[in-house]
Amino acid sequence: MTVYDVARRLPAIADLRDLCRSLAMLDAILSPDWEDPYYSMNADWADGEEMASMRNGSGNEYSIVFSTAGAYIRGFDHESPMSPYANDGEPWAGVIDEVPELFKPFVEEPAFTDEDGVPVVTACLWRGATDDRWHHGTIDFPDRAVDPDGATGLFELLVDRSPEAFQRFAEDYYEVPVDLEAVTQVYALRPLSPELVSLLNPEVSLADLAQDISEVGYPQPDQESA
Repeated sequence: MTVYDVARRLPAIADLRDLCRSLAMLDAILSPDWEDPYYSMNADWADGEEMASMRNGSGNEYSIVFSTAGAYIRGFDHESPMSPYANDGEPWAGVIDEVPELFKPFVEEPAFTDEDGVPVVTACLWRGATDDRWHHGTIDFPDRAVDPDGATGLFELLVDRSPEAFQRFAEDYYEVPVDLEAVTQVYALRPLSPELVSLLNPEVSLADLAQDISEVGYPQPDQESA
């Protein structure tokens, strides 16, 4: 899978934002003590902008900026042959060359570049607020590379949006049983309750998650549950 395939399978911007909220909330419940969450979301990243991210702890990551302009996605696979660090310090041709002016500030965003200002990117997609599809650059992928831009590993849970896909990932990554019905409810953005939280992690209380709920922009609990 490459960004070409991802572009065809990603949902609309609003649905992707909701999915990112769910992933971040589930991560907060399942790994509350981890300093570096796998999935996170900052609903107040910048004025009028939200940012969802994934960091796998081994050098692979993505960032998604949601703004009034639309959405911009940057992915980086550190082992990809399309990495700037395998390409004379330059992004692979075509990956960001066609990014429209509307999203250029995100290409140059310091959080998404290295100390030399080089965009840390192997996969890039964007979609304007009124667009009917996702866009990507015109790319000549390296020959014989199985996952040339890292899209398969980076965006797996963004293109397979089933609760079962998250359950498989979570049970492998967190090494704990994960209740499928609870995941389904979080994927539907149901307000958290003590019972729902306990199904996912009995060692975490709803009160423990107050800051995470606010940061993620997840629906607030019902007053009776809070």
